[in-house]
Amino acid sequence: MFKKRTWKYILISFCWLVSLGGVVVLMSFIEVKKAAVICKDVKVYIPGNQYFIDKQEIDNIVNAHGLVGRNIDDINIQSLESRLKANPFVQSAKVYEDMDGIIQVEISQREPILRIMNQDNQDFYVDSHGLKIPLSENFTAMVLVANGFIEEPFNGTVDTLHTQLASDIYKTAEYIRRDSLWAAQIAEIYVNKDHEMELIPRVGNQRILLGDADSLDNKFHNLLVFYKKALPQAGWGTYKIINIKYANQVVGVKNQLTKQDSLAAKNAIKKDTTKMVKDTSQISN
Repeated sequence: MFKKRTWKYILISFCWLVSLGGVVVLMSFIEVKKAAVICKDVKVYIPGNQYFIDKQEIDNIVNAHGLVGRNIDDINIQSLESRLKANPFVQSAKVYEDMDGIIQVEISQREPILRIMNQDNQDFYVDSHGLKIPLSENFTAMVLVANGFIEEPFNGTVDTLHTQLASDIYKTAEYIRRDSLWAAQIAEIYVNKDHEMELIPRVGNQRILLGDADSLDNKFHNLLVFYKKALPQAGWGTYKIINIKYANQVVGVKNQLTKQDSLAAKNAIKKDTTKMVKDTSQISN
């Protein structure tokens, strides 16, 4: 019994050694074959519907390495990937070669969801990962715009958000983007002097006082109820401010100028105009 077990272990060990030797020989064969392969072409793939990166721009970076005609084994793939990732609009870059001598380049672009204009007149995008990126000369993204009293700095390079206010703006923009109703209705985020967010709608002249980015689900739910029940009865021009910054209530601030006030204002203007005409006549005489 003991001899049978010994021979069994020896046989298993022998099989493992043969397999390992086969793998080593195969890898050596692949390396030898790879060393003889010449780069015939470079294929660049850039998916997505944003066009911050022009294919010609990527081709220029690739061609600067002079890949075509070189031995595949002499091409520094990591160096090429690093050069591509240095572009602020590139989120990731993958470069690899096949056995036919073709270099494959796959580029993933950053996806902007917000454009911020800070109080120092600096203009930049924020991507889907919450990173600041510069504007592009090739393409202008149709995204939500935020402006006003925003102190978030920008040094011209890819960077994280530094202020809580900027993080709240990003969180709000991401929430709006993911809801088709609010994405169609909200045109702009304005930060007032109290550093509170106000939403500027596409339909209606009122401002929506959001405050911060806490309890967004409740706030936008309350706003939707207000849109459906209160505005149709009161009229879209009744309110100048819809305050939803408190999670459990909506406060509508009406326009101060009523119809009676409007008529009185018109009469006052007419009276002043008549007086001015009389005064002008007396001066002429």
